[in-house]
Amino acid sequence: MGRRLMFRDFSLALNQIGDPRFRKVLLLGVGLTVALLFGLTVVFMYGVAWLVPESVSLPFVGQITWVGDALSWAMIPVMMGLSVFLMVPVAAAFMGLFLEEVSEAVEERHYPHLPPVERIPLAETIRDAAGFLGVLILANLVALVLYIFFAPLAPIIFWLLNGFLLGREYFQLVAMRRVGRAQAAVLRREFAPQIWVSGALMAVPLSIPIVNLLIPVLGAATFTHLFHRLTGTQAKT
Repeated sequence: MGRRLMFRDFSLALNQIGDPRFRKVLLLGVGLTVALLFGLTVVFMYGVAWLVPESVSLPFVGQITWVGDALSWAMIPVMMGLSVFLMVPVAAAFMGLFLEEVSEAVEERHYPHLPPVERIPLAETIRDAAGFLGVLILANLVALVLYIFFAPLAPIIFWLLNGFLLGREYFQLVAMRRVGRAQAAVLRREFAPQIWVSGALMAVPLSIPIVNLLIPVLGAATFTHLFHRLTGTQAKT
């Protein structure tokens, strides 16, 4: 029964994916990420060109004047390779700044009887998003050791770890809008198993390119439904 309700939360979120506010958050997150990664590529290119001498003299070869340019242009494929790994976590962090808008869209459509809530201060949102990004990257770097030693179980470890992290983050984000940070933490501990399983449901598509970019938006929407279901608020479907 509980599992069926969790899929219902996800299904309601998925059915609203065409909402203009969902698209706005997705495009903002991806756009800012692409701009950041492009900017870093340019900075590294010019940085390498500035640090490497214009010419290098090698024994038996003589003067070489193209080393700096070659290394500078070599940064493009290097940064493109890094972008594959950085795109999703960085996009998730940027989207985290706007996910409150996703929860508002869900509540306006499915819970219109609820009173409006005050927006979480931007400084607090930035701090939470940056903290989550750091924990997400660090935890997955540590998990690489487990992936090596328990290779056949790597997908399960990935889903469980990221399910825990995503569930914790998205439930906290949604709940503290309505009940404050302290009470959100209490509810998170009380409903920890359901939150973890729902987070794992979000973590499964993380390994699918393109689809994984939708997870922050779908996660915030799914956990909005989960929060209201666990606290007894009926949705108007």
